[in-house]
Amino acid sequence: MAFLGTAVRKVASCRPALSPLCRSATTSRRYSSSSEPTTEKSVPYENVLKVEEGGSGPTKPLPKSAEAVVIGGGSLGCQTVYHLAKMGMTNVVLLERDRLTAGTTWHTAGLLWQLRPSDVEVELLAHTRQVISHDLEQETGLETGWIQNGGLFIASNKQRLDEYKRLMSLGKVYGIESHVLSPAETKDLYPLMNVDDLYGTLYVPKDGTMDPAGTCTTLSRAATARGATVIENCPVTGIQVSTDDMGVKRVKAVETFHGTIQTPVVVNCAGVWASKLGEMAGVKVPLIAMHHAYVVTERIEGIQNMPNVRDHDASVYLRLQGDALSVGGYEQNPVFWDKVSDKFAFSLFDLDWDVFMQHIEGAINRVPALEQTGIKSTVCGPESFTADHKPLMGEAPEVRGFFLGCGFNSAGMMLGGGCGRELAHWIIHGRPEKDMYGYDIRRFHHSLTDNNKWIRERSHESYAKNYSVVFPFDEPLASRNMRTDPFHKVLTEQGCVFQERHGWERPGWFNQDGAAPVLDYDWYGAYDISKNQNYKYNELLGKEYTFDYPPHHNVIKNECLTCRHGVSVFNMSYFGKFYLTGPDAKKAADWLFSADVNKIPGSTVYTCMLNKRGGSEADLTVSRLEAGTANLPLAPESNGDAYYLAIGGGVAEHNWNHIKTVLQDEGFNCQLTDYSEDMGMISIQGPKSREVLQEILDTDLSNDAFPFSTHKVCNAAGHKVRAMRLSFVGELGWELHIPKDSCLPVYQAVMAAGAKHSIINAGYRAIDSLSIEKGYRHWHADLRPDDTPLEAGLAFTCKMKSTIPFLGRASLENQKAEGLRRRIVCFTIDEKVPMFGLEAIFRNGVPVGHLRRSDYGFFIDKQIGYGYIRNPDGGVVNADFIKSGKFTLERMGVVYEAKPHLKSPFDPSNNRVKGIYPDNYHNVYKANAQ
Repeated sequence: MAFLGTAVRKVASCRPALSPLCRSATTSRRYSSSSEPTTEKSVPYENVLKVEEGGSGPTKPLPKSAEAVVIGGGSLGCQTVYHLAKMGMTNVVLLERDRLTAGTTWHTAGLLWQLRPSDVEVELLAHTRQVISHDLEQETGLETGWIQNGGLFIASNKQRLDEYKRLMSLGKVYGIESHVLSPAETKDLYPLMNVDDLYGTLYVPKDGTMDPAGTCTTLSRAATARGATVIENCPVTGIQVSTDDMGVKRVKAVETFHGTIQTPVVVNCAGVWASKLGEMAGVKVPLIAMHHAYVVTERIEGIQNMPNVRDHDASVYLRLQGDALSVGGYEQNPVFWDKVSDKFAFSLFDLDWDVFMQHIEGAINRVPALEQTGIKSTVCGPESFTADHKPLMGEAPEVRGFFLGCGFNSAGMMLGGGCGRELAHWIIHGRPEKDMYGYDIRRFHHSLTDNNKWIRERSHESYAKNYSVVFPFDEPLASRNMRTDPFHKVLTEQGCVFQERHGWERPGWFNQDGAAPVLDYDWYGAYDISKNQNYKYNELLGKEYTFDYPPHHNVIKNECLTCRHGVSVFNMSYFGKFYLTGPDAKKAADWLFSADVNKIPGSTVYTCMLNKRGGSEADLTVSRLEAGTANLPLAPESNGDAYYLAIGGGVAEHNWNHIKTVLQDEGFNCQLTDYSEDMGMISIQGPKSREVLQEILDTDLSNDAFPFSTHKVCNAAGHKVRAMRLSFVGELGWELHIPKDSCLPVYQAVMAAGAKHSIINAGYRAIDSLSIEKGYRHWHADLRPDDTPLEAGLAFTCKMKSTIPFLGRASLENQKAEGLRRRIVCFTIDEKVPMFGLEAIFRNGVPVGHLRRSDYGFFIDKQIGYGYIRNPDGGVVNADFIKSGKFTLERMGVVYEAKPHLKSPFDPSNNRVKGIYPDNYHNVYKANAQ
């Protein structure tokens, strides 16, 4: 019998010759595999859906047509078809090429942890748990195999325990029981555990374990009872796509060896094989397959009824398996499976002990009894992983009716119920109920989704860092500098510490100690690749790994206060820059945008775009262009009904696809063109901005000649630019939208003119602080698709007083008539403690919500947070409800008194954006500066 402790010692001593226990077909450098699976492996489940060979052909006749065809019979496929049927779509078909769970689901560990650093994921997990532990048994009378044995998160240092305390505070909002335990209390709970090196633990009693076979069997029976059809042994051979009269590609049918099913909807739940399925329809599916493994031990005396364990710092998990444990984790040198086999079913790879042994070492340290415990079986199968360790969901941008439900990064079982429900809602109603942007395939720019280098590097980094502490300001190191603007080199030389947003490099903050360029990815030293030495950017990033204020807090403070008192330059070139033109452009603009953007040409309007439920799909500025001939990239040909859209670059792809979808659905005859790469954009903000820009622009910048929310094409140091008087920081300022060849000359002219005013560069960390201080929203932070403008305090962006129809108007009218059941509130605290979002909000001691976003406001010198609150009684949330309550915020288990604000605590009268400052303001600033 092989023992775990023996395996550790053997692997350490058996290079290059490996014993049978340490078998591996490769050296430690191996990072990809085309190997065929082993013929047979034992697995840790009593029930597996595998059947003896001999079945040839589908288990049921194929229908001629269906409302939707789900492809793939794993966790996501079964959950999706179940929820589609439950929502009333009964003519739905699930096709599985082999038997249910045959691909990767059958060997998954099946763990369910309720707490995650995301409110949406907490809600998704809660629904999965409800379906598995309650709903299915009630509907079918069958047990799914759910075991509620609890979960235990291990912290070996203060930062890790702080992370767990953040989860505990968020859990209180959702009623999830959890307890922070001392090492001694942990020992009482789990007597076999070594607690000598522990800082503490987080215990969640109602976490548990799912059985893949039992779950999928029960889901399929529940779905078929509602009219769905589940067909096994039926591989898909092709997807038929047609092109409609507007040139839009749409799903037409699904082809198999045994017939064709006409359908307008295909759902790709094919897991590791999802990319191949996507190719059949011309859809890019950016995921990659890797080996993912665990071992199952022999019986361990005293392990019965113990909770599942996640020791993140050792990168290992311990799953209770009856009277044994399954041991697995995430390593920095995973093996890629490059040549994915279509014949892989209920199959496994040989375990590469060189790769896996680090998990054994961590497991033995945590539970010493494992050293003398035998290995019952090894389980090494394929799993699909993505660039940000988040699933791929939603309608593909290339083909209407082709939906994704794949790339679940080994979390398909625990996310399956929540995601299956959201995907079903997406298919039936056009949008999910929750904010699923973080999973939406449209979060990735189209230039990245077929870039193999980006997919491979980023997926590797996400896999390797899966158990790392989730810090608020972390940045990836893999596949950087994919999309850069004309200012990138000069700003790098000036110490810019860049952030990455879906390919774009944008300024984060400016280091005072010289350049910190981002280097090529070093794979964290895996696969015998040398790690980058003296990597300044990585060193600066490491200093961000704290839940306290970072060491460069004062650098960001200086960027903010210089903007408040003097003048700063922000490079915002990563913004999406689109033109909406054509015969129906005005009709499209009226329908798309919640605000009335059809002001006189030369006007710029801040607006939202909504979905049918009134949720905010975007916030952006829309500028109505003057009539005239084309002068690209600054202006398209226009008859006066042409619009320039400026949208945050991190969400530009999402916005582009939302607009295109609406144009297609409504049949508007107009064009959307993308000039994001053709123009740069700098924003000059602060009380001194007018003095600086008046030196280089050939137009009058006075309030009368150039009022707020207007724009015009003018010359800047001899170069044509579009100047817009706007602000995202709450100060007097202008944006300059500049053809890329003119970007550097214009920037240099601005810096030269601003030198006597002590102008500085500033980054998005400053924008985050300045904007929250002013009360401006950030889309996907304090404004999401599940928030309406009325709830978000943005009613002024909605043309409700007009009679003009717009998408989502009916929902807003109903909400206004019924009263708001939730609304955003600003909070400040007197203590100088950092908050980042997810902190619990209590009113009179009762949890009513959590912070969505928080940052330090340097001008008012307070920590600020914004969050949505509800009335626990289900009533209306109005001003009286807010004013009459005593509010507190809980951060990592510590409660702080909080003051609610109905208006921004900074410049609530909006004087500063109008250029109205106290008469002696500049003199006071100069005196203070000296």
